[in-house]
Amino acid sequence: MNPGLSGLQPYPFERLSALLSGVHPPPHLAPIPLTIGEPRHPPPAAVLEALATALPAVSRYPTIAGRADLRQACASWAERRFGLRPGQVDADTMLLPVNGTREALFAFAQVVIQAGTGARVCMPNPGYQIYEGAALLAGAAPHYLPTDAAGHWLPDLESITPSEWQACALLYLCSPGNPTGAVMDLDYLCRAIELAEKHDFVIASDECYSEIYFDESSPPPGLLQACAALGNDTFRRCIAFHSLSKRSNLPGLRSGFVAGDAKWIESFRRYRTYHGCSMPEPVQQASLVAWSDESHVRENRALYRQKFAAFLAALDGRLMASTPAGAFYLWPAVGGDDEAFARALYQRTAVSALPGSYLGRGGGPANPGCGHLRLSLVASLEDCVEAAMRIRAFVDAGGT
Repeated sequence: MNPGLSGLQPYPFERLSALLSGVHPPPHLAPIPLTIGEPRHPPPAAVLEALATALPAVSRYPTIAGRADLRQACASWAERRFGLRPGQVDADTMLLPVNGTREALFAFAQVVIQAGTGARVCMPNPGYQIYEGAALLAGAAPHYLPTDAAGHWLPDLESITPSEWQACALLYLCSPGNPTGAVMDLDYLCRAIELAEKHDFVIASDECYSEIYFDESSPPPGLLQACAALGNDTFRRCIAFHSLSKRSNLPGLRSGFVAGDAKWIESFRRYRTYHGCSMPEPVQQASLVAWSDESHVRENRALYRQKFAAFLAALDGRLMASTPAGAFYLWPAVGGDDEAFARALYQRTAVSALPGSYLGRGGGPANPGCGHLRLSLVASLEDCVEAAMRIRAFVDAGGT
């Protein structure tokens, strides 16, 4: 058995299920889940039409590299979105379609890590648990970067000593961040790249929330954009991960791409040849349509802006929460035991929320997620407002 399996912790939603087991909310209240980050807005009609039209193509094996026109559409999108010059992302050598960022983020560690070398994988804490599992199952040790309010919820790159950076093989970043919605500016990303160059590690930038932001004049920068700003035109040591799940409300399509350093893209392509995870042809054709259109993405952001404004207005200051810079999560402080708060909230209001401590590591106050909730505003506008009103009434009645 892979020894890393014994180090895997229960997934946050397994822990939530156990926490709420045996709890029976008032039967007259319809449940409102604010837990899983699964987009609920309608997917683009043109993408669904393209998927249906391409269904006969399931009779053919897809290639690992994917269709040339899909790769080009993804490369052109990245160049437009991040201010790169045309042709800077070579669609043949610097990009691969993948079955969603979750699969790719996990598998990429298998390519980078040399098992048995004592390598570390650095990651935000709190953060996405896939990074931790990827490290453990690749034979590396997770190294958690403090990510707290004092540091504006950005992983503290300066908390690691030079010798610890020397042991780092892979750094996972996520911007906008899950669970906090914090955005890394260009200076931050450039600093990470400088550290990678100095200490010889690779950066995997999870940018699956990059198209969910609230200031249309200020989209979040990306890792490839920071490379260009530093004159690193080949994206050396840097790989960015993008997805249609959040951008285009297509979580079930399982479609995304990775782009960056041609050396690592080629290694990843070779790994995936054996891994057997090429993207089905109908999904590729539907994805091409999605990456080629921005109108539905702008409409999507407008819906989230409306939802956040209405939710916070209905909450009326009852929790310490504000609109994040990006993503679709609120990260309110609850002033105490987040597990007890989430359990009592569900019991009395039928609103389910994810305790922040489930997304962090460390015991008690040492866990930066402790005392927070992650509220995923993916439900309908009406349900989000109703949930906020129930939370307000719960807090007014004394909470836990």
